[in-house]
Amino acid sequence: MANKIIQLKTLAGESVAFTDEIIGSGGMKDVYFAPDRYYVIGFYREKQSPAARERLRVICEDYRDRIFSQPGGEYWREVFCWPTGMVEHEGRVGVVVPTYSSQFFFEHGSTNDDALGIKGREKQGKWFASASNQNRFLDPRERGNWLNYLRIAIRLARATRRMHMAGLAHSDLSYKNALVDPTSGAACIIDIDGLVVPGKYPPEVVGTPDFIAPEVVATAHLPRDSAQRRLPCISTDCHALAVLVYMYLLFRHPLRGGKVHDADPHRDDTLTMGERALFIEDDNDDSNRIRLADVRQGDLPWADTGKLPYTLAGPYLAPLFKQAFGEGLRDPSARPTAEHWEFALVRTADLLQPCVNPDCQQGWYVFDNSRAPVCPFCGTPYAGLLPVLNFYSSRHGGSYRADGQRLMVYTGQSLFQWHTHTHVMPNERLTEGQKRRVGYFVLHHGDWWLVNEALPKCLDVTAGKAIPIGERIQLRDGLQLLFSKEAGGRLAVVQMAGR
Repeated sequence: MANKIIQLKTLAGESVAFTDEIIGSGGMKDVYFAPDRYYVIGFYREKQSPAARERLRVICEDYRDRIFSQPGGEYWREVFCWPTGMVEHEGRVGVVVPTYSSQFFFEHGSTNDDALGIKGREKQGKWFASASNQNRFLDPRERGNWLNYLRIAIRLARATRRMHMAGLAHSDLSYKNALVDPTSGAACIIDIDGLVVPGKYPPEVVGTPDFIAPEVVATAHLPRDSAQRRLPCISTDCHALAVLVYMYLLFRHPLRGGKVHDADPHRDDTLTMGERALFIEDDNDDSNRIRLADVRQGDLPWADTGKLPYTLAGPYLAPLFKQAFGEGLRDPSARPTAEHWEFALVRTADLLQPCVNPDCQQGWYVFDNSRAPVCPFCGTPYAGLLPVLNFYSSRHGGSYRADGQRLMVYTGQSLFQWHTHTHVMPNERLTEGQKRRVGYFVLHHGDWWLVNEALPKCLDVTAGKAIPIGERIQLRDGLQLLFSKEAGGRLAVVQMAGR
């Protein structure tokens, strides 16, 4: 007998339907498919208070419209699984949510012919955020590479920044509530219906262990209405985001080291993640370093902070890790914002270099020109010269000054408008035209070249010659390229790094 199809209307008057068969149950809701499976409806098992109902309404309607109707709104459909409507059926309140993209379901599953039975299941971030989980459980085809984990981090930072700009906090930002696909670099934040509106709609949960901010852990024993009790908010999201970025790039937790604070395991964990939280790579206190004798073989080499320190993430991310897990552990106002993380991650992407070792599991690494070009993951050096473009910009037609941005070159590397012009930013507001590359780099017979594809006013300043569209120019040490004389046009000075 076919399951019954139930027709409903959302609070906003839109027609929806669901098949009367539970396809999944979480901590708070029972979930049902729509007949065409393009969306699901999750019904809360417990009765929702008037305040909870109003919170759901403004999330599904007011905040959704505010985010998705603005310029760049289409981008957010890829990184948020945002509820589209609120319904009521037989006394239960529900939310209508789009189904997840197919890329967020395991295609190959786990090792040993999918012994864990995860093929077809959701790609929750917990499977990818630790070395042991990846090595012990996941099919190698599901693991991705370092470039894609950086892309995942960019999307998570960008989505968190947009929530915070709207005055919202997720309250439970974690690998449980972020689906990721390391094979493509895609990421999507879920469980949006629990968002916190500071000062109006308080949090319903304190978060997921490992991602709860120290001040929330340290005061969790106090009554909820205590003035000293700290609850999830935008600053606690910033802590959770820092942990996510650290774990996706270094496959270990930043606070779980070898230090023991109490003989009672529960009390020890509360102190480790709360009032005595200490960065495992703290520059001034090494008492919480990971003890290699205690770790599984599958956690190596990532558990070895001496071999793979946080500084391998490069000159933009390393200071943020130090800030987030140093002063930021004690002072929430000192934490890097989501915008800080997004900026640093995007700049770091410009420093990536592909590893020349075809068997390197990570495939990419940061080369910031402060050390010899050697892959930190497999130890393979790069032999030869590598061009680096150091960017300069002019303010109000004055002299050009270094703007702290550079681009590592590799064969096939692209040049985009956000490299050549200061007024173009690589974010959700990029137009289709701005997404197209304007040039590319290639190594040909031992020489490096830049091919101009779409820069009508590109100039070789060194020789005083124009570089027409369709022409190429050889990169050499000290070469100066002016991408445009118009306001916002950048100057690039080429540096040949390496042997």
